[in-house]
Amino acid sequence: MDQIAAMRAFVRVVEAGSFSRAADLMDMPKPTVTKLVQQLEARLRTRLLNRTTRRVGVTPDGAAYYERAVAVLSDFDELEASMANAAAAPRGRLRVDVSTALALLVIIPALPGFHARYPDIRLDLGVSDRPVDLIAESVDCVIRGGDLLDPTLVARRIAEIEMITCATPGYVARYGVPAHPRDLEANHLVVTYFSPRTGRSFPFEYSRDGETVVVSPPYAVSVNDSTAYVAAALAGLGVAQLPVFMVRQHMAEGRLVPLLEAWETEPIVIHVVFPPNRHLGNRVRVFVDWIAELFATSPLLSPAVLA
Repeated sequence: MDQIAAMRAFVRVVEAGSFSRAADLMDMPKPTVTKLVQQLEARLRTRLLNRTTRRVGVTPDGAAYYERAVAVLSDFDELEASMANAAAAPRGRLRVDVSTALALLVIIPALPGFHARYPDIRLDLGVSDRPVDLIAESVDCVIRGGDLLDPTLVARRIAEIEMITCATPGYVARYGVPAHPRDLEANHLVVTYFSPRTGRSFPFEYSRDGETVVVSPPYAVSVNDSTAYVAAALAGLGVAQLPVFMVRQHMAEGRLVPLLEAWETEPIVIHVVFPPNRHLGNRVRVFVDWIAELFATSPLLSPAVLA
């Protein structure tokens, strides 16, 4: 029995919750994964998993073994990665999940440079605004904006994204220019973004001279996808509060105009988030370093004046 392979199979089954899902994630036949776990249980002379028709659960012995196995595999991977040429030529499959707008506008256009630098890394890029279960979906890292809701995850802060309030010239001609954030609640319609996780719409928050104002105006439409948010704003459905990089070109070409410029808005903090207890291999490290460099140098993300 290949004990390392058996340990990897067991860990993946625990994280995926089923033998079928683990087999898919490992690119192995399900019988092979099942046999490896059975051999591991036979070697240890204990039952590690409780199998049902719907899901696989961990026994008390299995839970204890899982924690130690993750640590052992992490050390093993680190040892392998430290060998000659591992750092110079990272290779293998990398699964990354990123929000739609960041993928389409910032990351994908720059990927030819990444692949020129690291030609042996195969990148699986999940693109959506939905929450991702890093463990169950075997994701190496996610790139997300906003507050970190799961304190068990490990995160690296890589950027701050400026926000801007805007609307179409047609909307402004019809409803006028708000002088104060409270005007949005009284005389305007807005486009809002609701959380794919909770379903709640995010309010608009402003500050000036020590005053903080949070408003939740009536909305014409609320969406849970960043590119749909821009499309709704461009359709003239209401005032929107958006990341600057998403609307910079539209502002420069006059399709959107800025509003409430005397008021400040909190920037969105962007993090790269990793699963806990997961060793960061060289391919993950070089990708994260590349992402941090990209976000620091991208003209689209710079705080320059819109023009």
